[in-house]
Amino acid sequence: MSADMDHDKMMAAMGMTMDMPWTAADVFFTFVMWAVMMVGMMAPSASPMLLLFAATRAGRGERGVSLATLTFGLGYIAVWTGFSAGAALAQWGLHQAAMLSQAMASSSSRLSGAILIAAGAYQLTPWKSKCLTHCRSPLGFLMTNWRDGTPGAFRMGFRHGGYCLGCCWALMCVLFVVGVMNLVWVAALTGLVLIEKIGPAGAIVARVEVAAMVVIGIAAIV
Repeated sequence: MSADMDHDKMMAAMGMTMDMPWTAADVFFTFVMWAVMMVGMMAPSASPMLLLFAATRAGRGERGVSLATLTFGLGYIAVWTGFSAGAALAQWGLHQAAMLSQAMASSSSRLSGAILIAAGAYQLTPWKSKCLTHCRSPLGFLMTNWRDGTPGAFRMGFRHGGYCLGCCWALMCVLFVVGVMNLVWVAALTGLVLIEKIGPAGAIVARVEVAAMVVIGIAAIV
């Protein structure tokens, strides 16, 4: 992908188009990039749940704690892998419409503003609040969603991943505004997710995000 970006810069310098159609390999590697990035961004905030799950299994005297914990993690990752597929397709569509810059950020101020306003508005919805509540209470989740056995561990991981997706998908879409491969913003968003889920003022941070995204979004459109 880096080589393709260098090629695009060279073509642009020569006055030629740089919006070359993607191949199947481009779509696949974009999906891989998103999948790796999502796992890396969500792993820190998911760690408390994984550790508590493993400790609870061990405390109950169940066998195969490591396998069950791994399976729980795979269920969680499966949800974000699905999101990554959708994000890759969205990026492909934006590329085909010539709405992405070389930094893989939206080149349309209206689109950027719309994404930010939509992401900010979602922070105020009951769905966001419900999902954040589940993510901030690992013990409560385990008590109300416990399933025995390895298949049960996968279902629990998948369900927890669903709540996590409901909590964070809008923030992940902000990457289309700041640049999909902008590692500074990737780290910043990872930190925001971690504070939301683990920090004592997580709910307040979520509200601050609303104001910032909506104001910046309106400014971008205007």
